[in-house]
Amino acid sequence: MPTISIIDTLSDPGKQGRPNEDRFGHNAHAAFVFDGATGLGDRQFMQGFGSDAAWIAEFATTRLAARLDATADPATILRQISSEARDVFLATAGDQPRYAWPLCSLSGMQMTPTGFRWFGLGDSCLYILHDDGQSDFVIPIPGAYEWEQHRAAQHIARLGGIGAAGVANDDPQTLEDLRRGRALQNTPDGTTWTFGVVPEAADHLVMVDVPVHGGGATAILCSDGVADLVALYKLYDPATLIQRAATAGLQSLITDLRHYERKVDPDGLKFPRYKQSDDATAILFRLEP
Repeated sequence: MPTISIIDTLSDPGKQGRPNEDRFGHNAHAAFVFDGATGLGDRQFMQGFGSDAAWIAEFATTRLAARLDATADPATILRQISSEARDVFLATAGDQPRYAWPLCSLSGMQMTPTGFRWFGLGDSCLYILHDDGQSDFVIPIPGAYEWEQHRAAQHIARLGGIGAAGVANDDPQTLEDLRRGRALQNTPDGTTWTFGVVPEAADHLVMVDVPVHGGGATAILCSDGVADLVALYKLYDPATLIQRAATAGLQSLITDLRHYERKVDPDGLKFPRYKQSDDATAILFRLEP
């Protein structure tokens, strides 16, 4: 049987005083990361988690860890969990605009009886380095990072920086733009499918078989906060990101990330983004065929 072995895990909040809206989970058959999308509603509905985004990420993580084994279909499991989340959220929040519905991105790896399968929604991703030196990057939405950087650059050009609050949605115009885009998620009129309270999103789950070359592979599942080291700051490529984590630990990546966010470019003038510092979550693991 193939095996997944967890080497290291880390989840670091982007800012003290703000809830960490990322979660990670794993069991004997799978590993996965959920990245809650910062809420755009006027208030929080789900109490006890810091934010609705943290609630949906926690709700999904605990249930997926309990239910996903080597033979289960991830889409079926996620559809069930999403339906349960929808019932819980609507019972508490009632009828709310779509931009206020909680959601998160997802990147996961499942061990199957014959190999490995990656699955995902949104903009969390996988980096993998095979023992023969080949490396790869997998994301549900190709070009997602570049598109967000483009939109963030427009916000920064208009305001002259990310903003004193450290989050772009503190600006009314940017908030309205973000709400418009968020309301289209998980609809036929949009282009982005994420995990949340729309069970039909599971029909759009991206799944890819992952062959392992050269005897095994080392990989990272991560939220977009960690992926910024490759996609935005260009400090690493997929291979060197994994090599750095494998030799110095995931904390070394977070140290690099926070240095660039808070010291090198705190206002987003050189590296455009919507937040000064994003939540950063990753799982480092080995795949043995």
